[in-house]
Amino acid sequence: MLSADAIVNLHDQRTRLWHTTPESGSAPAGPEAESQTDPDWLTAVARQHRANFDLWHIEDEARAPGVADTQLAAVKRRIDRTNQLRNDLAEGLDRILLSWLKTRDLPNPQAGLNSESPGLIIDRLSILSLKIYHTHEEAERGDAPPGHIERNRSRLGILEEQRADLAGCLEALWQETLAGTRRFKLYQQLKMYNDPSLNPAIYRKLLEEAGR
Repeated sequence: MLSADAIVNLHDQRTRLWHTTPESGSAPAGPEAESQTDPDWLTAVARQHRANFDLWHIEDEARAPGVADTQLAAVKRRIDRTNQLRNDLAEGLDRILLSWLKTRDLPNPQAGLNSESPGLIIDRLSILSLKIYHTHEEAERGDAPPGHIERNRSRLGILEEQRADLAGCLEALWQETLAGTRRFKLYQQLKMYNDPSLNPAIYRKLLEEAGR
C-alpha cells in the first residue's frame, strides 16, 4: 500500500511535470502507477502534493516586489484556501491508510504511538521535493552572483539528506505498523482561521455589518 520510495519518486516526477506543463492533472502515470503501490493511493498523494505546489507559487506572488495592496489581499485569500486544502488532503491520506489497516485489524491498539502520522510526514516530503527542485534551479543559474551556485549546491546536499532521513522514517513507521509494533492516529488540524464561526476577525465583522 505505502512505499516511501514510490512517494518520493512521484513527488519529483509531478514537480518536474507541473513546472513544464502547469495544467496537467495530478493522477500518477508511468512507472509509479504500474508499481505494487495502489494507484488510487498514489492519486491521493499526488493531489496533496499539487496543493503544496500551488501554495508554493501563490506565496511567491505575495513576495514579488511592487505588488499592489489590492493584489496582496486577493493572494492572501488564495493562500488561506490552498493551505486549508493542503491540510485537508494530508488528513485524507491518513484516513485512507487507517481504513486500509482497519480491514487487517491494525493498527495494534497496544503498540507504541508515533507522534507524527504518515499524512503529516508525506506533507513534509512534498515540501522537500519542491525545495530540492528550486534549489537545484538556483545551483544552475547562469546569471547568479559569486558564491551563489556553491551555496545552493551545499543546501541541496542538506535537503537531499533530510529527505532521505524522513523517507526512511516513513517507511519504518509503515513497516512497524504492519508488524503491530507501532501505531499512528489521525491528528485533525482543526484550523480556525477559515471558519466564520470560530475566527473572531470574521464573525465580529459580520455581526457589526448585521447591526448596521
